[in-house]
Amino acid sequence: MSPPVQAAYSYCEAVTGQQARNFAYGIRLLPNEKRQAMSALYAFSRRVDDIGDGELDAGTKRTRLESTRDLLDRVRHGKVEEDDTDPVAVALADAARRFPLPLGGLDELIDGVLMDVRGATYETWDDLKTYCRCVAGAIGRLSLGVFGTAPGARGAERAAEYADTLGLALQLTNILRDVREDAGNGRTYLPADDLAKFGCSAGFHRTTPPPGSDFAGLIHFEVRRARALFAEGYRLLPMLDRRSGACVAAMAGIYRRLLDRIERDPEAVLRGRVSLPGHEKAYVAVRGLSGLDARHISRLTARGRA
Repeated sequence: MSPPVQAAYSYCEAVTGQQARNFAYGIRLLPNEKRQAMSALYAFSRRVDDIGDGELDAGTKRTRLESTRDLLDRVRHGKVEEDDTDPVAVALADAARRFPLPLGGLDELIDGVLMDVRGATYETWDDLKTYCRCVAGAIGRLSLGVFGTAPGARGAERAAEYADTLGLALQLTNILRDVREDAGNGRTYLPADDLAKFGCSAGFHRTTPPPGSDFAGLIHFEVRRARALFAEGYRLLPMLDRRSGACVAAMAGIYRRLLDRIERDPEAVLRGRVSLPGHEKAYVAVRGLSGLDARHISRLTARGRA
C-alpha cells in the first residue's frame, strides 16, 4: 500500500474512532484490510450525515449533498488518484478496488439524508422502512461487500437481505434512543400512526412523556418490532467468517443491549442518551469472537425458529 493511501486510511480510522465508538468497537475485531475498508465507508457516511445534521440552510445542504454524490461518481468510475487531496475519497476508492462494494448504497444514503433535509415525516412503518433502508440497510449491504460470505455458507444468496434487515434493526434502535434529541432538532421519525395509537402525537420535547400518553406502551411496541428485525437479521451471522461474524455480533449485540435498557426504563430516552459501559461492550465482543452468537443462530435456524 502506497504512503498516500495508507495516510488516507489512517485519517478515516481516526474519524471512526472519534465519532463512532460502537462502530469502532466492532470493526476492531476485523483483519486490517477489512477494518480499513469499513473505516472508509464510515468516514464517507459520516460526511453525508454531518451535512444533513449541520446548521446550513436547506438549499446549501442539498447542494453539498449533490457535490458529495459527484465525488461518489468519481470513486465509482475510477477517477480518484492516490494523490487526491481528499483522504476519504482516496480511501474509499482503494476500498472499492479491493472489495466488491455496492456503491449504489451510498447513493441511497444520500437520498435518505435528503429526506431529512426536506423534513420528511412518516405516517406508517412501511414509510419509515423506506427511510431506514436508505440510511442503514444500505450500509448493511455495503458492509457485506467487505465481509463477504464464508465458502459454502448455506443460504448465502439471502445474505444481502439479512444484512439489510439488520441495518433496519440498528436504525430503529437509534431512533428510539434519540427521540428527545431528534425532537429538539425538529425531527420525528417514529410513524405517525404509532404515535397516535399511544397518545404521543404531541412529540417528545420534555423529560417526561406527553400528558395522558402511554409512552411506555409505545416504546415496548417499537422494541418488539426491533427485536423481530434483529431475529431475522441475525441469520446473517452463520454465513460469515469468524472475524467478520464477530464484528457483526459485537455491533448488533451492543445495540440489542441498548434495546434491553430502553425496554426496562422507557423514560430514560427522554432524560438523556442511553449507552453501555465499556465492560458490557467487552463482554459482547468476547461472545462474538467465541462464535457463541453465530452457533446459537445456526441451531435456531436449523430448528426453523430464527
